[in-house]
Amino acid sequence: MLPVQLSVPALADLPAAAQKVAALIAASGCSVVALVGEMGAGKTTLVRALGVALGVADDVSSPTFALVNEYRDGRGAPVYHFDFYRVDSVDEAARMGAAEYFDSGYLCLVEWPARVEALLPAPRLELTIIPTGPEARAIELKIVN
Repeated sequence: MLPVQLSVPALADLPAAAQKVAALIAASGCSVVALVGEMGAGKTTLVRALGVALGVADDVSSPTFALVNEYRDGRGAPVYHFDFYRVDSVDEAARMGAAEYFDSGYLCLVEWPARVEALLPAPRLELTIIPTGPEARAIELKIVN
């Protein structure tokens, strides 16, 4: 099943890719998804599309300043969206309770995971977004133990 690489030729193709990603997350058995990609690669845009695929009714936005946003999926289960770009240290993330979220068993979508690597559980799903054109992206998924 994994690793998998998906091609997203244009932004219009993102909803279909998000549906595939949602299915791969469910099949992986991993509740923590580390989203890797350069600034502007489309991590938050993918999370928005993934929210739609999961049945999230709220507008999904970047938790850059809040560090974490909580949503509910179509079944009412929590979905946690983290953005650790502005976190100063692993200790800061630990003090805000990041490990407790990661251990909750609920879906945790983590942008800038390298900044909190020491707190991330194994196994986890790593999703890498690679720009391949102005709107085109490659999405690679693998399990990290």
